[in-house]
Amino acid sequence: MPLPDSLFWDRKDTTGVEHTLVDARNGLYARGTILAVKPIAYTCRYELRTDPGWATAHLDVTTEGAGWVRNVRLELAAGRWRAVTAEQGNLDAVLSAAGHARAGLPGIEDSDQLYKAYDVDLGGSPLTNTLPIRRLELLTAETGVSHRISAALMLLPSLEVVQADQIYTPLGAHRVRYASETFSADLTVDDDGFVVDYPGLSTLIKS
Repeated sequence: MPLPDSLFWDRKDTTGVEHTLVDARNGLYARGTILAVKPIAYTCRYELRTDPGWATAHLDVTTEGAGWVRNVRLELAAGRWRAVTAEQGNLDAVLSAAGHARAGLPGIEDSDQLYKAYDVDLGGSPLTNTLPIRRLELLTAETGVSHRISAALMLLPSLEVVQADQIYTPLGAHRVRYASETFSADLTVDDDGFVVDYPGLSTLIKS
């Protein structure tokens, strides 16, 4: 199915790009590809769907590199997350050969940890920052008032899923502050809430 809009980001934290095709007319449906070289060279392909209120309903992600491939499908239904995983090859061996620590297993062992998480956060992807921005209507919300959320954070390239506490604060003038326990960044977004500039991570170069 052809999608009406396209977003293309250039990575700042590593050599890499992200290209996403989106339909935001009734919630969000997106298909995207991420290419990056750190911690190892990999390709990530994803399909994301939200409900009309921008709460995540479905995320299907595949990462692949030399000698390995992983897939995780996350679905939220009736307030509960379900994760289905698959793995071929040995990502840990590739990471070890490159001098990196072992990867976590794909998915999450106890999906109850994601209770009341309505947003997914695909590590390194500015697209998923749009989900809470739109779900909480932060572009028209009171400036300076913080909104704390619980997110299902999917790490790349391992596809390990962890619960993450995050804070979003509208700053006005199309800026939103994103913060976690150890990090914060002031995001610049467009009229639709898509990230134009994520300091240190990515810049939108074509839409």
